[in-house]
Amino acid sequence: MPDSRVIQRLSLVFLCLGPFVAIALVALRTLRQSNWHYVLGGFSFGLFVVATWTFARGFRTKLPETRLAAIAGILLILPFSLVSLLWVGLGPPWLASASENQLRYVVLIVMTAAVIGGFVSLKESLVIVGERVYSTLGFAGMILAGPLYLIGEALLLAAYAACIRTGEVPAIFASLSELQDILMFFGGALVYGSTAAFGVSIGHAGLIGRRISYMMASVSLISLVCLVTRGLQFPDPATFSERWYTIPGFVAGIPAVPFVLPYFFGVALLCCSAREKLCKLA
Repeated sequence: MPDSRVIQRLSLVFLCLGPFVAIALVALRTLRQSNWHYVLGGFSFGLFVVATWTFARGFRTKLPETRLAAIAGILLILPFSLVSLLWVGLGPPWLASASENQLRYVVLIVMTAAVIGGFVSLKESLVIVGERVYSTLGFAGMILAGPLYLIGEALLLAAYAACIRTGEVPAIFASLSELQDILMFFGGALVYGSTAAFGVSIGHAGLIGRRISYMMASVSLISLVCLVTRGLQFPDPATFSERWYTIPGFVAGIPAVPFVLPYFFGVALLCCSAREKLCKLA
């Protein structure tokens, strides 16, 4: 029988590698040409479930702050577990079919809802342990970011659904492309800002080290700067002289990218809740 500590360590290693595993599976477009993407998706999702459940015992405690932290951790990890399940071989939007892109935006809407729920749960947990300043700033940003992101994604989902039905994107959605870009820009910018505030917050609450929390907040702010320098409109990758994934502003504006850092918050929260590390500040 494997030692429980070995299982925990392996689970933690997998959770830390989770987003990179999911992104690698998405990038391999050739996997979509066969049924192997179903097998790989189911297997990777199963690993996410097992690894998350290993640290989910904080969910069963009677302490509200610990339970909320565990719930937040699960919700923040959920987005990339769904990516690993459903986006295997999907590739970028300009290589995917209309039906595949419809699935893309269905998943993105669920991801957005999960991240909002995770940050709301985290905010309540931080308030209980006594950190109210930065968690309130982060919460305010997420409350604003959520509707912008959801509306922008819903418009894109509707455009692809109409394209499947009629064979082309209706003129009304083509005319709204600038609005969609603006909604996604401000939604992403607010997610980055909120993530930075929550990064400082969990450091002040003692859930992670101050240096690590400030580093995570700095990464989020740098991503925000990259997004701002890109501009309001999402550029056409065909116009780039270099590969799109080497351009920081373009990468920062990809709808799923702002959820990467919150994912690692989720891993940290699960570990803290499993050890019942949360305690009220003096």
